[in-house]
Amino acid sequence: MLKKEDDHITGSVDWIILIIYLLLIVGGWLSIYGASFDYERESSLFDGRAGMQLVWMGICLSAGFVLLKLESSLYDIFAYMIYAFFILLLAVTIVVAPDIKGSRSWLVITDSIRLQPAEFAKFAVALALARFINSYNFKLLTFKNLTIISAMIILPMILIMLQQETGSALVYTAFILVLYREGLPGIVLFTGLCAVVLFVFGLKYSEIDMGMLTLGECISVLFVIIVTAILAINFRKDYKSAMLILGGAAVFGGICYLFDFLDVDVNWGLMSVIAVSILIIYLIVLAVREWNKTYLLFAAFAVGCIVYVSSINYVFSDVLQPHQQIRIKVSLGMEDDLMGAGYNVNQSKIAIGSGGFLGKGFLNGTQTKLKYVPEQDTDFIFCTVGEEQGFVGSVLVLIGFSILILRLFYLAERQKSTFARVYGYGVASVFLFHVTINIGMVIGLLPVIGIPLPFFSYGGSSILGFTILLFIFLRLDMARKRR
Repeated sequence: MLKKEDDHITGSVDWIILIIYLLLIVGGWLSIYGASFDYERESSLFDGRAGMQLVWMGICLSAGFVLLKLESSLYDIFAYMIYAFFILLLAVTIVVAPDIKGSRSWLVITDSIRLQPAEFAKFAVALALARFINSYNFKLLTFKNLTIISAMIILPMILIMLQQETGSALVYTAFILVLYREGLPGIVLFTGLCAVVLFVFGLKYSEIDMGMLTLGECISVLFVIIVTAILAINFRKDYKSAMLILGGAAVFGGICYLFDFLDVDVNWGLMSVIAVSILIIYLIVLAVREWNKTYLLFAAFAVGCIVYVSSINYVFSDVLQPHQQIRIKVSLGMEDDLMGAGYNVNQSKIAIGSGGFLGKGFLNGTQTKLKYVPEQDTDFIFCTVGEEQGFVGSVLVLIGFSILILRLFYLAERQKSTFARVYGYGVASVFLFHVTINIGMVIGLLPVIGIPLPFFSYGGSSILGFTILLFIFLRLDMARKRR
């Protein structure tokens, strides 16, 4: 179905995003050519992986044109059907997909064409969320709606994790930003940030015994005490209680340190347990005295944090796979393993660092040409940019992605329909997650979880999936302009 009033694409499409898109896919194509170039064969831009990527670029441009010509209401009407189709496809993939590098996530069409359903399920989830949130008289903060939305997001994550693709599954957590825009309390994001900080502390210092607890758990207790004081100030404006909490912790810790200084054996683990127990009891007393359940929530938060920290070692040792464990340890500096799990990141950092300010020039990268960096044309494609184009080229790529993401957030915010706004935020969130995590892992700031850099990493599923995700939103934005 085509809509005549929208036939003139040139007058209504957002050209800023379209131009950035074209620049990024061309830059990605050249980077793939640089990463896969072989001096012995002297392949051209139209051979090998670069040639195949060029074919996918043509398919993407054709698909993008079709998506822009379709009637915008179709995306709303068929959102649930599209979601159901890709959920079914993800389930089928677990059964029929061959084992490729330990993952069952690729559907083999021909010897040279393989599709990864997880890359396409992103736009399906974004559409389904937009459709559901756009329903009549929708209220986010109800148990029923939160349960349904959580199921929409978690279901594809579970199916993708069953394919042994943890990185691709984690991408779907980006939709939390969409829910935050639609009214999810900021405390949820704050809790997520606390979980990350506690995980790092609890794991990094888990091997240092402090008596009843490890050093990581003792640091986590201190973190919980400080955060609880901040919550009391932020939500209750209770400066007195906050000062009592912080002051009491400081005095208690000072006395323990004094005994330790006087060569009295202090069980810091036991002291930490006593400190957090006093905190929880104090919060319960406040809740009863003030007849305010907020303090009970603070107490529950403290208890939850302690339980969470206590479970970190179990989850890390018994739930995560060995290769995931070593990647996290390398990222946290707990192990080097430069010839094992840390090899990719170490070689990537060497390649990027060797590029200097202006880079070695197109096709002149020694690290990439000698194939020192594994997966240098897929997940680690950014190291090719850093080596050949240097700091300047890397910054330009980051600026391009920044403009794209900020423009997406801007366009999403000005949409007149809830459906278009929610979908736009979903698109922007997915791009933000991919760019942040991919570049973070390439330069060694984040664990290696194996997700592509949009429009740069080699792969038909990746570039086509991102194109569909983006162009559907461009079409919805065109409809806004026509109104």
